[in-house]
Amino acid sequence: MTDNKIVYWHLPGFCAFRFLNQIFINLMHDYPDKFRPGYRIGSVYGSFPGAIWNGGRAVFGITYKADMERLIKTYNDKGVPVRFTWTNSLLEEKHLNDTYCNLIMRVADNGLNQVLANTEILENYIRENYPKYPIISSTTKRMTDMEALKDELGKDYHLVVLDYDLNHNEEALQAMEPYADKLEILVNEICYPGCKMRKEHYRSESQSQLEFDNRSDFRCPNKSTPRVFKECMDRPAFISNEEIGSYIDRGFVNFKIVGRGLPPQLVMDSYLYYLPNEKDREFIKAKADEILADIAKAQQMQRR
Repeated sequence: MTDNKIVYWHLPGFCAFRFLNQIFINLMHDYPDKFRPGYRIGSVYGSFPGAIWNGGRAVFGITYKADMERLIKTYNDKGVPVRFTWTNSLLEEKHLNDTYCNLIMRVADNGLNQVLANTEILENYIRENYPKYPIISSTTKRMTDMEALKDELGKDYHLVVLDYDLNHNEEALQAMEPYADKLEILVNEICYPGCKMRKEHYRSESQSQLEFDNRSDFRCPNKSTPRVFKECMDRPAFISNEEIGSYIDRGFVNFKIVGRGLPPQLVMDSYLYYLPNEKDREFIKAKADEILADIAKAQQMQRR
């Protein structure tokens, strides 16, 4: 890896994995020599429960304003942007005035936090009403055509998330090298490249989010959710630590860890695999386990 190059990692579930994310952010601050040189947390992505603009994975529930403010501040005080996954593919004009989603946008509107988007209607609304938000073009757009992707990279996006079908496509990666610092790559994607049901799956999740319907039973013939991180490593789109060095040397410096909807232990194991030095992995794991145990004990005491 090129010396002194800063590499940004984007972590899942700013809400669902808030304790885990904050633990690793703090450990990277407290023990920088235990982590791979130049690695930084570039953002934490996801959604507050119940936001209809959310896509990719439906999340149900509600978060009150004071809790939103508190959680966003926790990340922002460490210099880490919160990135909202506003990738619902079924949004219409009538959804833009949603009270809850606009409240979230106002609460986080400080120039640091970001938005992932995949519809022109919402992108235009955000640019007009919340111009301080950097916008990231989502992988859910399914852009695999090289000319279309180059056109996307020429637009006013903070980053463009590469379709994971192209993770190991050497021709595509070579073509993207001039734009490498504007591309973000999913490193541990569990879905299979070339899946013909992928857009329909995104649509199903979007419909569930719009209708607050948690009964969706989308059936994908390729679906096989891993239970442990080792199973992620066997998926075709997976990028290993050994491979990541070559991506970094080619100029790619933004990497995204997937995890929404996956078991917490699997997500933690993903962090442990990618972020610390290999020789320091057990040290970081012990520290994280200790803090998580203290959190669990405190929560148990509160319930009594």
